[in-house]
Amino acid sequence: MKHRNRNRQRTTVQATTAPVQATTMDFAFGDPEPVLDRREIFDYLESPVIGKYYAPPISLPGLTKAFRAAVHHSSALLLKRNVLMSTFIPHPRLSLEQFSRMALDFMALGNAYLERKRSVLGTTIAYEAPLAKYMRVGIDPGAFWFLSAGKPDHEFATGDVFHIKETDLDQEVYGLPEYLSALQAVFLNESATLFRRRYYKNGSHAGFIFYMTDAAQKQEDVDNLKEAFKQAKGPGNFRNLFLYAPGGKKDGVQLIPVSEVAAKDDFLNIKAVTRDDQLAAHRVPPQLMGIVPNNTGGFGDVEKAAAVFATNEIKPLQARMRSVNTWAGEEIVRFNDYMLTTT
Repeated sequence: MKHRNRNRQRTTVQATTAPVQATTMDFAFGDPEPVLDRREIFDYLESPVIGKYYAPPISLPGLTKAFRAAVHHSSALLLKRNVLMSTFIPHPRLSLEQFSRMALDFMALGNAYLERKRSVLGTTIAYEAPLAKYMRVGIDPGAFWFLSAGKPDHEFATGDVFHIKETDLDQEVYGLPEYLSALQAVFLNESATLFRRRYYKNGSHAGFIFYMTDAAQKQEDVDNLKEAFKQAKGPGNFRNLFLYAPGGKKDGVQLIPVSEVAAKDDFLNIKAVTRDDQLAAHRVPPQLMGIVPNNTGGFGDVEKAAAVFATNEIKPLQARMRSVNTWAGEEIVRFNDYMLTTT
């Protein structure tokens, strides 16, 4: 079956800048837009043609940056990668390191590639996983390109690269990662953390207002009190304000906290809700992520959760990885059963 993109009349765009830069225009990360707003942000481009290859429908550099945006997002992907590594049986021509790179690329970017390394006689000596971030699918059948900044694009020999891609509903040139629906939660989680960090780091917030209305016996006492508050300000500390209004009214000396009011950003609720969204998108049980439960009952039996996780998530991933064997003509990807060690 031909690619959907190849069955359409579409204008070829000639790249006028470095190829790596030319493919970063497809998707704007960080802008909070509804999925169905305007021209449907995940569907408006398919895979445009740039020179001799198709550009991904979503920015791969953007996905790699999002990988490190929130702890639960990256941790869930790394957990799946680690479980796959623990069950993988290394092959003389496919090392554990190369398999680990291929597995993480597939889960983080929705695409993974494996290159056949040949000897001078044409025999296979090893299999290596090129970085999926810089790989591009050529417009010619079986063609693949590797982009390097400041260097000519490298074209692989036909038949020497195998492409594993996650299924997408809109095009079949590239895969898209399955967690895209959780990206808004990832960015909101990051924004909440950055806001709280800036709040504590700048040290220029008002800690409280010291409000005194009782007339002091000496102006010197008031000046000394003001100086004491002034000297209390330092790096990382809140700035306290002194207000002197002599008049002898009730409650003449008061402490009025204002920093707590300013910090009511619902930080804990935002972190909890966005965490749950990320775990739901990755379908990872919270007890496997080292999350401390807030209720007294906990999250349940961790061994049962791990068994369900292995059946529903790890086995399908192992099946996708095994698809390499048909292309390679030998069983280079093999797995042991996922078992928990008991003592």
